[in-house]
Amino acid sequence: MTKGPSLVPGTKRLAVQVEDHPIDYNTFEGTIPKGEYGAGTVLVWDRGRWFPEGDPHQGLKKSDLAFRLEGEKLKGRWHLVRMRGKPNETRKNWLLIKAHDEWARSAKDTDILEQSPRSVVSDRSIDEIAAGKGRKPARYSNRAKAKP
Repeated sequence: MTKGPSLVPGTKRLAVQVEDHPIDYNTFEGTIPKGEYGAGTVLVWDRGRWFPEGDPHQGLKKSDLAFRLEGEKLKGRWHLVRMRGKPNETRKNWLLIKAHDEWARSAKDTDILEQSPRSVVSDRSIDEIAAGKGRKPARYSNRAKAKP
């Protein structure tokens, strides 16, 4: 199991590159059944904006992408450094590393995942989502359809 991001500068955390997802997925929370792509429970842990530092295409080419986050939980400067792949490995692994800045923490501080484990969309925990608790009911309109 991955450990998630760390606010301690220099701490390396695994980040696996996946294909782009539709923007509509940014509010999806629930459980994807076993056997389907992305199987497991999905929680939207953070949301916000990212800003490349320098030319992002050059950073990707050099396997070291520097950027800044303005999220609800993650803020400040970060780096993604591509790991060398093993022979015949198809996935692209990166290391996510927090830079020294005003949002950095020391190893003695509370881990951000322990401090803020809940969803930014629904305020549910991963266990609550897995159990289907607090799911918003579907909305149905009682208005008649407009005639063409």
